Amino acid sequence: MSFGGFSGQAYSPAGDKGRFVLPPLFRKAVKESSEGRVLCLAKHDRWNCLMGFGLSRKAELEAQLDREEDRALARDQDFDRDMRAMQLFGFVEVPFDDSGRFVMPDHLRSLANVDDGLYFHGGGRFFTIWNPSELDGMGEQWESAQAACHNLLSEAAAKAKSGAKSGGRKK
Repeated sequence: MSFGGFSGQAYSPAGDKGRFVLPPLFRKAVKESSEGRVLCLAKHDRWNCLMGFGLSRKAELEAQLDREEDRALARDQDFDRDMRAMQLFGFVEVPFDDSGRFVMPDHLRSLANVDDGLYFHGGGRFFTIWNPSELDGMGEQWESAQAACHNLLSEAAAKAKSGAKSGGRKK
């Protein structure tokens, strides 16, 4: 089966020991695109969030680098191929277990202001990972993602409240 891209939305609260869970929908797609349990994470170059993708994107990044260089040369613009390559290939390969648990590297947590939960949003070739308060600060073109994030946060809060009432036991 070929990789069909990343779509959908999900929320993952922070777990114990600084771990997060890659939601099932995204976990399945990362496994397909990495031929295993490797999540690639990088800071998004324009937004205050992270990007996630599978290892299959490496070849695509090399092709992107070539296109950007060709475009710059055609416009007689300077292009620092080494700097751009460092930006594109500066991602971190993070292993995750069968349940999707992974540890977020501290430098990425800091860069994206990761706090006590992650909002995941599909974007085709990659997905974005947001601190919900950072997403709230984006403009009106983000209202659909913001609404989905708010809904998922409300569901997570209700689930946590229900779990607290039952003494942490599953019903």
